[in-house]
This record gives sequence, structure tokens and C-alpha cells, in this order.
Amino acid sequence: MHTKLRVALVYGGKSGEHDVSLQTAFAVMKAFDYGKYDISPIYITKEGRWRQGPMLTAPAERKELLTWAGEKDAAISSTLPAASQESSALLPLLANVGAASEDRAIDVVFPLLHGTNGEDGTIQGMLEMLQIPYVGAGVLASAVGMDKVIMKQVFAQAGIPQCLYRHFTRYEWEQSRDEYIMEIEISLGYPCFVKPANLGSSVGISKASNREELEKAVAYAFQYDRKVLVEEAVDGREIEVAVLGNDNPRASVAGEIKSSNHFYDYKAKYVDGKSEMVIPAEIPAEQAEEVRRLAIKAYKAIDGSGLSRVDFFLLNKENRFLINEVNTMPGFTPFSMYPLLWKETGVSYQELLDELIRLAVERYEEKQKIQYGFDVE
Repeated sequence: MHTKLRVALVYGGKSGEHDVSLQTAFAVMKAFDYGKYDISPIYITKEGRWRQGPMLTAPAERKELLTWAGEKDAAISSTLPAASQESSALLPLLANVGAASEDRAIDVVFPLLHGTNGEDGTIQGMLEMLQIPYVGAGVLASAVGMDKVIMKQVFAQAGIPQCLYRHFTRYEWEQSRDEYIMEIEISLGYPCFVKPANLGSSVGISKASNREELEKAVAYAFQYDRKVLVEEAVDGREIEVAVLGNDNPRASVAGEIKSSNHFYDYKAKYVDGKSEMVIPAEIPAEQAEEVRRLAIKAYKAIDGSGLSRVDFFLLNKENRFLINEVNTMPGFTPFSMYPLLWKETGVSYQELLDELIRLAVERYEEKQKIQYGFDVE
């Protein structure tokens, strides 16, 4: 019987948010209570190779140590054929798939992978098949939360107000470019925002103020995804709410982003450091309550679990909320909006980590009971 839970942190990855993931992993690793947990760091290179570091009983001192840069790529061995090692790299870490918790090499996986293959349901599906508890949203919520088009369709079904948008695939754009441009100009107008449908951290997003900029923005977005979303520009404030929980989630106080750029893009989030977070947001109490209610409604609409940050626009003229998106793996350094919202609500960073681990185990045990008809020992 193990006295401490063994938590595998999986971070890095092949997505455009690799470096953001490293920042998050370093912050989380330093914040864990090592009296409760042993940490197994698992790094995925930008090329998709998996590396397992030594079990940590104290945090790494420098972020650079998390990548084991001097080691060879094949740091995780496997009995599987070489071609399938990348997709099955966690297997050697599990003593027996489906074994009792005391026999496993890892008790809980904490995926800290932003973007593709991290918060889109892929690693979540692998962990479901391996029957390993993991932190955060499940397969469905992760996939919906990653695909902005599907997300908007779910919000529409749930009756959550949102801005006008159009979407198309690369093939559709190439076949009917003029028709899409005309439809965008008539229904959305300029300026408008062009986004890859499947990416986070505002990567690949552009603002278009005329037809030439629109075409360039679409070409840029297609560098990151085969599907593109175009949204109307709205005159409003950016309000965000953190949600925590499984079937009975709770919402934090609301916060506001005051961007250093014309929109809250990658540079404003991670580079220039000039964007301002106002926590709690300076809005009337009834609006704060309304946006918290809408955040939980959106969270339940995608069947969220664990955690999510829900982002809104508060329209200046109409004084009402439009939902922007749900982020199922938000930035998670101590200086990111999600932990800061909970800090203001009365939950510390370390307490937040404890609660996320507890929620992961709770959801896993519930699924095991439903699937097998007995409590997990």
C-alpha cells in the first residue's frame, strides 16, 4: 500500500502551445505538496517523442530540467514495435492495466498539454482505455471544448447567447471562396476575427478590417487547422469565470482582461506582459451573478468535469453577455487567470491542485462502479 499518491504530469507536446505547457508544468510541479504526492514527470518533445523523468519527491529547481535535453529521444522503452511507441508511451508506466490502485505505477495522470493532442480528447481517450484516473475534462468535453465550431453549435442548442459567426473547411473555401467572402461581408461585416477552429492560446487568430486582410487571415488560420471560424467583432469587455467540479460544479468570482493589444492574442497573453487582469471584475453584483450562472450552464452543456475557464464578452451598448468559449485546460501558472480567480474566491493554488486530484479520482471511481457494478477498492 502506497502512502502517497503517485501523480504523472504529462506536458510539452507537438502543438503550437508547447512552451506554454512547459510553463504550466513547472508551476504545478513546484506547487504540489510533496508530503501527499510523488510526481512522475513525462515530457513530450516538439517532435512527439516521450521522455520519462525520475520520480520527484521535491520540485525541480529550473524549468530547463523538465526536458532532459541531453538525453536521447527513446527515454521510455517499450515492448511494442518502435512505430507504435509514441502512441503507447504510457503503457510501461502502468504495472497492469486495470490493476488495483496499489499495484499501479501511477495513481493519477495530470495532462498539462495545451492544444492539439492534449485538451482535444485524444490523450483523454487513451487514458480511458487504460482505465487510469486523470485530471480534467473527459473525451467529449475536451473534444467539444477544442473545436470552436462544434462548441458554438452546442451553445446554440443550450440557448446561450453568442456572437454571429461563419465557418468552412479548407476544401470549402477553395471551392467557394467568393461566396464565403460575400456571406461574411453581408452577415458579419468588418472588422471581423478569423480563427483556426481547433487551437488555443489565441494562436493563429487575426483581425480583418477589409477583404484583403480577410483573405490573408484565412490563409494564416489554415496554417494551423483545416477548419476556420470567422466571428463578428463586438464592442465589449472580456469577462472570465473559473469553474471547478464534476456533476455539481461551482463558479469563481468573475475577472476581466484588459488587453494590451486590439484583442487578447498570444503576445498579449504570454509575451509583452502589459495586459491587465482585474479580479474581481468591476461589474454590478447582479451581472456578476448572471455571468457565473451562464458559466456553469456552459460547463454543463459540454458535459465538463474537473476544471474549465469560461470566457464572455460584456457588450458595452447592450449591457448583456455573449459567450466566447470554454477552455478545458486553461493556463495554470500561479499568475494565470484561472488560479487567480480561485485565489480571490478563497481557494489557494495548492488547494486547487488537491481538489483537482480528488475530482479525478471521484469521477474514475464513479465510472468503475457504473461499468462493473462495484465500488473501487
